[in-house]
Amino acid sequence: MLEELKRAVCDANIKLKEYNLVTLTWGNVSAIAQVDGKKYVIIKPSGVDYDKMTADMMVVTDIDGNITEGNLHPSSDLATHLELYRSFPEINSIVHTHSRWATATAQAEREIECYGTTHADNFYGKVPCTRPLTSDEINVDYELNTGKVIAETFKSFKIDPVSVPGVLVCKHGPFTWGATPQKAVENALVLEECAYMAYICQTLTNNSICPAPQVLQDKHYFRKHGKSAYYGQQ
Repeated sequence: MLEELKRAVCDANIKLKEYNLVTLTWGNVSAIAQVDGKKYVIIKPSGVDYDKMTADMMVVTDIDGNITEGNLHPSSDLATHLELYRSFPEINSIVHTHSRWATATAQAEREIECYGTTHADNFYGKVPCTRPLTSDEINVDYELNTGKVIAETFKSFKIDPVSVPGVLVCKHGPFTWGATPQKAVENALVLEECAYMAYICQTLTNNSICPAPQVLQDKHYFRKHGKSAYYGQQ
C-alpha cells in the first residue's frame, strides 16, 4: 500500500542529508495520504542511517499512530507529526531537522523576521517561534505537546500555515511542511538559509535592521503564490 509515497518519503529523507540539513540521524520526513476514506501517515524509522535507508523501511501508521505496515519503530517525533496533520489539514508532508542556523535561532527563542525578498518569496511574514513548553508538557506526552504548541502558536497569532509553512520550536528546532515531501524539504532548506541570512543582517546592523517593506513582501510572495502568480512556467 502507498508504495509510490513510501519512495517519495524515503527520497525526501535522503535529501535532508544531501542538503546538509541533518547531522547523524537528526531529522525526519513524513507524508499523509487517504485510502478508502482512512488517513495514513508514512514516516522515517527511528535512528536509521540515511545511507542505509530504503523505501521498504518506511513505517505506515493510522492517524492515531497505530502501525499498519513496517517492522521498524517509527520516528520518535511521530506524535508531533500526527498532531500537525490533525491541526493543519491543508498540509500533506512534514519535515523536522536540527539544521544549524534555524536550530540556533530556536534556541535563542527568536522568530525569523522577513528582512528581504528571499524570505518573502517563500514565507508570507515572519516565521514564528513557539513559547517554551512547561515542565508538565515536557514530562507527559512531550512529542504530542510539541505539535500542540505549534498549532497554538499559529492560532494565537492568526498565521496561515500554508503561507507560512514553517515554525521554530523554542529550545528545539525547525519544523516545515508542504504539499509534497519534496516541497516540505525545499521549505526546510529555505528556512535554514533565511535563518542564516537573518543572523548576518542582525549582526551587521547591531540588531537595528527593519523588516522589508510590506509592499515588497507582497510583491515577492504573490508573484510566486496564488491565482495571480507569474513566476516560473505556467
